[in-house]
Amino acid sequence: MPSTPSDLVERVLLAVELVPAGQVVSYGDLAELCGTSPRRVGAIMRDHGHEVAWWRVLSHSGDHPLIDRALPYWHDEQIAVKPNGLGCRISEYRTNLVVLATRYEQQLARVTMEP
Repeated sequence: MPSTPSDLVERVLLAVELVPAGQVVSYGDLAELCGTSPRRVGAIMRDHGHEVAWWRVLSHSGDHPLIDRALPYWHDEQIAVKPNGLGCRISEYRTNLVVLATRYEQQLARVTMEP
């Protein structure tokens, strides 16, 4: 569990950075990984997510609140928009959560070991 709000922000942003191009996660996926709530992840992305791949973080249904801004990135990463135009089929593009968790824990261990 993060010890301070800034630790939580850093943990969420780290997790987003680990999502590979062409893949996505939900706010809930990140919340579970980082030990917080999906709403808190959303607030962190809103306030601090502009320097990470924010377009890869979606609602549980695959919708993206900034779909118009995300589309150029999705086009580059070959993420197809679902028929309703609100997002993607998250089940087709969701990153492997076990691999993400492993990479996340490895990165956290490195960060905590640095002087």
